[in-house]
Amino acid sequence: MKPSDVRAKTDDELTGQLDVLGKEIFNLRFQRANGQLDNTSRVRQVRRDIARIRTVLAERSRTALSGRG
Repeated sequence: MKPSDVRAKTDDELTGQLDVLGKEIFNLRFQRANGQLDNTSRVRQVRRDIARIRTVLAERSRTALSGRG
């Protein structure tokens, strides 16, 4: 997921995507613990996508708060 793709989505879409990625990272960690994980790079990719989404949401939150005052 590219940062431009993340910025193009609404807050609700990003929150939904964050829920999906949270469930996926849980499943990937579970698979890794059981030795069933085939694509180990997917864990890193999902973690970075989660970080991108959280960063954009935090930026929007800060912008909204500073715009009010």
